[in-house]
Amino acid sequence: MSKHDDKPFAADAYFLGPKSENGSWVRGEFQAILDHWFDWRRSLFADDPEAISPARRVSTEFLREREVLGQELRNLLVMLQSEVPKFTPRYIGHMVSELSLPALFGHFSLLLHNPNITSREVAKVGARMESEAIAMLATMVGFDPKLAQGHFTGGGTMANFEAVWRARYRLDHALSLALVLAERDGDALDPFMAAHMGWREFERLRDERKVGEAQLRAASMVLGNPFSVAKRISLCTDRDYLGPVLITPGNKHFSWQKAANLFGLGEDSFWNTPLDKEGRVDLGALAARIEEARDLGRPVLCLTSVAGTTEAGEIDPVDKIADMLDALKEQNIHIWHHVDAAYGGFFCTLLGGGTEKVLLPAQRKALRAISRAQSVTIDPHKLGYVPYSCGAFITRDEHAYRASSFQAPYIDRADADDKWRCTLEGSRSGAGAAATWLTGKTLGFDHDKFGKIIAAGIQARKDFTVALQNANTLACPLSPADTNILCFSLARPGEKLSLSNQRTLDVYSKFQAHPDFSVSKTVLSAQSYGALIEHHVASYGGIRDADDLALLRLVFMNPFWANPDTRDQLTPQFMKRLADFTVN
Repeated sequence: MSKHDDKPFAADAYFLGPKSENGSWVRGEFQAILDHWFDWRRSLFADDPEAISPARRVSTEFLREREVLGQELRNLLVMLQSEVPKFTPRYIGHMVSELSLPALFGHFSLLLHNPNITSREVAKVGARMESEAIAMLATMVGFDPKLAQGHFTGGGTMANFEAVWRARYRLDHALSLALVLAERDGDALDPFMAAHMGWREFERLRDERKVGEAQLRAASMVLGNPFSVAKRISLCTDRDYLGPVLITPGNKHFSWQKAANLFGLGEDSFWNTPLDKEGRVDLGALAARIEEARDLGRPVLCLTSVAGTTEAGEIDPVDKIADMLDALKEQNIHIWHHVDAAYGGFFCTLLGGGTEKVLLPAQRKALRAISRAQSVTIDPHKLGYVPYSCGAFITRDEHAYRASSFQAPYIDRADADDKWRCTLEGSRSGAGAAATWLTGKTLGFDHDKFGKIIAAGIQARKDFTVALQNANTLACPLSPADTNILCFSLARPGEKLSLSNQRTLDVYSKFQAHPDFSVSKTVLSAQSYGALIEHHVASYGGIRDADDLALLRLVFMNPFWANPDTRDQLTPQFMKRLADFTVN
């Protein structure tokens, strides 16, 4: 075990607590933040006159308007008492939980200053925090922080779009160069091979063959007319050029289908790869997909693997996918590999210490291999315990971060580190960056502290699964479970799947109508999860008379599930409620 694993760590000092147990101290820290904000305003340009005079502050109309504001604020606070209480351990529904205090303090502090980190002209501190926080996350997933590039986004969907944008930028440059050489010099054109030459080969060919920027722009499907350029490619190849494809596993997030739509690729370009019986990408099917694209002369714009799926938290064999792509590099085929670790990226904090033993060896290898991808998506607002909305897009190096650059004459271009020229979003809040930064400065993003919180969630899932199976004979957990998400159906031995689905969904509806516990559900489609559904139904000797599989879904993110008192009280209460709701 690492020397850090025996080091005392009070995780409960980093959270407010379900009963606001740390309330007195937290109130003082929030007051300190406000006092600092007030004092900063008073001290800056101290000789300036007061904009709101003492007499104005006691005038009738001023006090009347302030009373209106105060009353509406109190109305808002009353309304918020009906909000979903995601801070309590009784909330085990979706990928959201109690927020950490470092994240809250960081978010709130920067929110008061309202920095737009699109440019250091308006966010000197916020922009610096973004760079430092991105370096922390890059280190967490195994990238070299001195080489890695990235920025914060509004969430995982936008981060995934950033990956497609940059992958398209590389592909378009390569294909434009190949088209120029085919039309100008008579080179043979293979769109699949040309598109995957990679940045370094592109730069070598461009310089050796003396292809200028104007020639590349004229052959670009992004900067020019894509329909016209496609016709030119078709003429050079004597076959219709059908455009690139996006290859995603069946467990992908819905944002990838959005990306195909948004970037004008069409549904025909969105290629799904089947999953194996454990719900992870089928490697044989993935290899076949790549070969199919090659046969059709359709470049792979981006290949995605998932570390922590939204349904059940599965982790794809990222290491084996990286091995497959490395083998293709020996044929000069460089396919962009993006890891969607919006949820699972923070499981990398387990690696390197005794905490990693809560993961199976295959999952450890997969997480370590994230560093071999071109780019990764991480959502601090999920397992990072950071307030919404906060995603991050990170690339391995400067080459992978390249994207189309846009101009804004009202923004100074002097600072080369400004992100506004090459991010899909324009204005971006610095609050998420600050929340992540302060979390990294206090909890860190390794096994010493943060990893222990993550490990406790996985262990809570394991303990709860055992208790579930002991307490309810109808509970059939989905297996294997890679992380802190537990999915299970309610089925009798030998029962038809349709009856099990009906019972499971009925119990879910009853949980929804009852305030004691918040759970979620998921329905796995036969199109993507056919092999897993067969495996699950066979586990209880059932009869598959339905296509899809309905599951109750519990996410053990709340850090207080590690507390024995919490666990010992809530587990039997949940089991009793489940028994009351279950229709035999």
